[in-house]
Amino acid sequence: MGHSKSFSKAHISDNDETKVIELKTDETNATNSKTQFAETGGRKIAYRSIGQGKPMILCQRFRGNLDDWDPSFLNALAKHFNVITFDYTGFASSTGTPPENILDFAKDVKDLAGALKLKKIMVGGWSFGGCVAQIVATEFPDMVSQLILMGTRPPGQVNHPMEDIFLKTAYKPQNDFEDEVILFFEPASKASRAAAKSSQKRMAKRTTDKDIPVEQDLWQFYGKGMEDFGNDAYNALQKLTKTKIPILVITADHEICFPPENWFELNRKLPTAQVMVFPQAGHGPHHQYPKLIARYIANFIKYNKKAAKAN
Repeated sequence: MGHSKSFSKAHISDNDETKVIELKTDETNATNSKTQFAETGGRKIAYRSIGQGKPMILCQRFRGNLDDWDPSFLNALAKHFNVITFDYTGFASSTGTPPENILDFAKDVKDLAGALKLKKIMVGGWSFGGCVAQIVATEFPDMVSQLILMGTRPPGQVNHPMEDIFLKTAYKPQNDFEDEVILFFEPASKASRAAAKSSQKRMAKRTTDKDIPVEQDLWQFYGKGMEDFGNDAYNALQKLTKTKIPILVITADHEICFPPENWFELNRKLPTAQVMVFPQAGHGPHHQYPKLIARYIANFIKYNKKAAKAN
């Protein structure tokens, strides 16, 4: 049976012009979307999908599951794209044997896209997920139109390591609010601490159909994936220097996990990459500035689409 839908008006900025769009207040969003399962390769990949338009698959961070994305960020992206989040094979609600190298993590994206009959995708990733996304783009370039990297590092060996406090905090069995401020925000900034509280409140709004936490005995597989990424057996860094895929790197001025200096050193070597550094922020800038960063991503993608058509 049909049902009535209520609407509200909102303003968004688009190329310095203000447009009024209609928002469905009862539409599927990041706090009420259903967990679905894509059956592929003998396992089930848990995923959620919101929004309409061109598909964007987002790869999650260390210990992250479907519930660990800020809803405000996903909802803002979903104004422009079909946003798909998922659990890696064998993690949280997904079944199967966990990957032991970064390529097999990347194959989750390829297989999920195939199961959903998506021939071309935008791929993004946060932290460990950004490493996964880079391998998707370099190993399966024909399926990737644009690459969005948040709080992550380039392939191969890097000159600027993560701070010890990140490792000590990230590997605690349980993280409290203060731990999350250290891990994803900037503890020295009042504005960042306030943003952390706001983000936590938004993420707590999902009360049903919650995902399963990533169990501690699975953490070792992230380590295997990162070691593989650092060894760069797939020559991903060299492939990024020759790619035509537009790359947006989003980082922060106090990134304690993956310092932005590792990207600065590649400024003249990655012809399609743009690096954005956000102030008074840490490892999760898109949780501190969810709507702003979503808008930057949308504008970046829109610009590159126009540029591609012009050429």
